[in-house]
Amino acid sequence: MAEPVSSAPASVIDSPEAPMRDRMTAYIKGLQIQIVSALESLDQEAPFLHDSWTRTQGGFGTSCVLSKGKVLEKAGVNISVVHGTLPPSAVAQMRVNHQELPQPQDVGKGLPFFAAGISLVIHPRNPKAPTVHANYRYFEVTKSNKVPEGESSDEPDEIVSWWFGGGADLTPSYLYEEDCTHFHSTLRDACNSIFPSSADLSTVSLHPPFKKWCDEYFHITHRGESRGIGGIFFDDLCTAFHPRLSEAANALKPSTQEEIFKFVRACGDAFVPSYLPILSRRMNEPFTEENRRWQLIRRGRYVEFNLVYDRGTKFGLHTPGARIESILMSLPETARWEYMSDMGAEGTEEGRLLEVLKNPKDWV
Repeated sequence: MAEPVSSAPASVIDSPEAPMRDRMTAYIKGLQIQIVSALESLDQEAPFLHDSWTRTQGGFGTSCVLSKGKVLEKAGVNISVVHGTLPPSAVAQMRVNHQELPQPQDVGKGLPFFAAGISLVIHPRNPKAPTVHANYRYFEVTKSNKVPEGESSDEPDEIVSWWFGGGADLTPSYLYEEDCTHFHSTLRDACNSIFPSSADLSTVSLHPPFKKWCDEYFHITHRGESRGIGGIFFDDLCTAFHPRLSEAANALKPSTQEEIFKFVRACGDAFVPSYLPILSRRMNEPFTEENRRWQLIRRGRYVEFNLVYDRGTKFGLHTPGARIESILMSLPETARWEYMSDMGAEGTEEGRLLEVLKNPKDWV
């Protein structure tokens, strides 16, 4: 296994003059190290393996994976920095939310793209400790500069479109309201930290619409329930008007690359304080074989969502040269499906969770 990536210099991350692709790459490298170190502090018997890889079509990444730990049954914290060519069909799909992109028939064989992101999933061993997922990403599409035949140019390609996306969500097997409140309040505070103290957060906060989007996105339609108790989810965050936000929120939302990068960093930096206190509280809770059985049933639902609905998983599996091991890292090591299971009845602890999954609530 390769050595872990080195911590990125803060000067690159904080430099407005540096290209955003370099700043985001530096940020996710540092965030990966921070999160892995925090998790290893709780599960010292099974350190993460650091697997660095390169993509033939362009790019690299590092997958940090832990399995069979005392606290964590399976965990992965991955970064990827890739580039290549978007085919006309992909350009057509992206034009739905990014009208600045050229028409598919005008891009020849495609357009150059760049994507950098961090993605993580933590599956604890104890059924009382919740699974957590988070990812933050930056995407840009460029247009190659036309250079006369026989000449070369050091000028970078023109950026024709860029956006950020991401989020974090919690998936408990057993419902502890104080855990849900802590997780959501930490994310809310991160979302609100970008606004001045004079702002009316009741009208401009990004937390309510992104929390609602999260509830909608992580919905298992064929089960009629959510995957977990939510968090935040956002995509296509750029200069343009965002249809998910009110007019008041759009007027004050972060709109420049610098402002949105600050927002994404605030959310990414909130991961450790949002989740580690919960994991610390629950990792040594006593549990029964029935608790474990229910945990595995819920993990089965996790698998169903990821393989049937998750856009990131499907995009990865259909991307040429994709690293399948890293894409499927999100799946739990063990899961269970029961025919007409008798667990989850009204009035039981399992039933309490199902009620919230079928009727999402506001925790803060």
